[in-house]
Amino acid sequence: MRLNMKIYLFALMLSIVFLLLTLKFINTKRNSQLSKAWTYSVLLMILWCSGLILQILLSDKLGILPIYFDYIVYVGTCFLPVAVYFIGKIYTNTKIKLTRLHLLLFIIPIIFLLTLWTNDLHHLFFKQHSIYMEEVVLGPIGILNSIYTYFILFLGIYNLLKFSIKNSGFFSKQSLIIVLGILIPVIANVLGTFKIIPMTIYVTPICFSFTLLFLSIAMFKFNFLDTSPIALQKIVDRISDSYLVLNESNMVIDYNKPFIDTFEIKNTNIRNKNILEFIEKTEYKINTKKFLNAIEKVKLTSKTQKINETFATIEKTFTIEISDIVSQGKFIGIIILFKDITQHMKDMETIKNNQDMLVERERLASLGQMIGGISHNLKTPIFSIAGGLEAVDDLIKEYEASIDSPQVTKEDMYEIGNDMEEWISKMKKHLEYMSDVITAVKGQAVKFSENTNVNFKISEAFKHVKILMQHELKTSLINLRITNDVPDDILLMGNMNGLIQVIDNLTSNAIYAYKSINKTDCNIDLSAKYIEDKNNIEIRVQDYGPGIPKEVQNKLFKEMITTKGKEGTGLGLFMSASNIKAQFKGSLTFETKEGEGTTFIITLPTIKPVLIQED
Repeated sequence: MRLNMKIYLFALMLSIVFLLLTLKFINTKRNSQLSKAWTYSVLLMILWCSGLILQILLSDKLGILPIYFDYIVYVGTCFLPVAVYFIGKIYTNTKIKLTRLHLLLFIIPIIFLLTLWTNDLHHLFFKQHSIYMEEVVLGPIGILNSIYTYFILFLGIYNLLKFSIKNSGFFSKQSLIIVLGILIPVIANVLGTFKIIPMTIYVTPICFSFTLLFLSIAMFKFNFLDTSPIALQKIVDRISDSYLVLNESNMVIDYNKPFIDTFEIKNTNIRNKNILEFIEKTEYKINTKKFLNAIEKVKLTSKTQKINETFATIEKTFTIEISDIVSQGKFIGIIILFKDITQHMKDMETIKNNQDMLVERERLASLGQMIGGISHNLKTPIFSIAGGLEAVDDLIKEYEASIDSPQVTKEDMYEIGNDMEEWISKMKKHLEYMSDVITAVKGQAVKFSENTNVNFKISEAFKHVKILMQHELKTSLINLRITNDVPDDILLMGNMNGLIQVIDNLTSNAIYAYKSINKTDCNIDLSAKYIEDKNNIEIRVQDYGPGIPKEVQNKLFKEMITTKGKEGTGLGLFMSASNIKAQFKGSLTFETKEGEGTTFIITLPTIKPVLIQED
């Protein structure tokens, strides 16, 4: 069947116009490697169509055989599949690096072209040439060229289509447009090559024009040449966090590779499936009820929900963050982000254990120093009690010897009794002091972080501080001046021993502050006052030393820092601030002035006791 050549000529010229418009659009994205590959494809198509137009216009007029125009046409047809292959490769990988294997893709078409250009000598490419496909008889090289062309074209299209389906689904508009654009020339070529339907060689480029039309729609409509979606897909597939995107019916519409890998989902085709269909089947079951409740809460409130799940099977802990996706004020879906916090939890546990060890070491060191001072202070009452016992023993012996003595009067017996009573009274005072010391030390022997909340007076805490710090103050020749203006009916609630440790630490720091200056008659003021309008107690520990250096001031309470060198760990103030905040809901601040001293201020909320009326 001989068709009017004018129709083919018009169709080919229209194709070139469209290709030029497409080329203009592509040039706006010329910095992209993908757009460059696409530009080469369009130029090859223009060359292909131009050669055929020349063939229609000049072959009969100049008496030139059509095969000689194919020398130009086949430059386009041989290299176009290679260009399409690179488009598919670049689209799926964002950017590629040329290798020797890639160069082979160019060498083979060159060999085919050389064979075509010398066809008159050997007829290996065409045994019989014609513009009508049913009359064409290919030689062995021509057959190889056709096989190679279809194979390379198929690889490029396969990569292109595979990534599009993975990225947006097979039934997405983008994928369907690509499929339609690809099928038109493929079907036409198969039908013509195998002589199923009679057609001319002009049909193929016209069909490819339709391919470019469909792909151009994909370009304009879906940003086909934009590398942002490609790069984005690469990023989400390489991040460690897994994610799922659900529609309003809880059907999966998107996910990334880490989700499949993390939960070891065997069937990776989970799009358009309800999330429960595969989550319940995995070994690492999520608490379904809690999970679905969180999703529904997000739909109702539009507030992000977070739930933690620990999967014993894989020994991993996740924070599952569920948020809604809204476009132009309309709810379109849910995104679920699985953040693996396993290592974070382990690190936090390690930090906590190390911190506890350091705190315990600091406490024990402080306790050891304190006990050394206490043991020295206990010697005086122990010696006094021992002396008192000897005196009482002597009085008992004197009393026994005087029972039957006529020379001992009744007044003498009363005098012996009074002496015994006086010695016992003195020993009681020493025993009370020892009892207070033991109670104070016992309280400090508990862990720094132990939470034993009781109601107590500030005077009780100050009494223990005086006992515990007595030896250190004495050996340092420093006076501790205590002033307590808090009424006894104003109580604190919390761990009294923890507060005592904080005050002891601040007092020790004040003692150390005096070590750098030669000053006699040094004083530390420990005071407390009740601030009625704020209903809190303000405790001040004030020294008159050199003050805190500026480079240290900004770091206090924020990190473990010390000015004591090897003698300190930096834990004291850091943990003191934490202790006051955690156990009393109070605060620890400071005021300092160079050369005039430092004052640490503890602010604590108070309670007033409920008075019980007697019947």
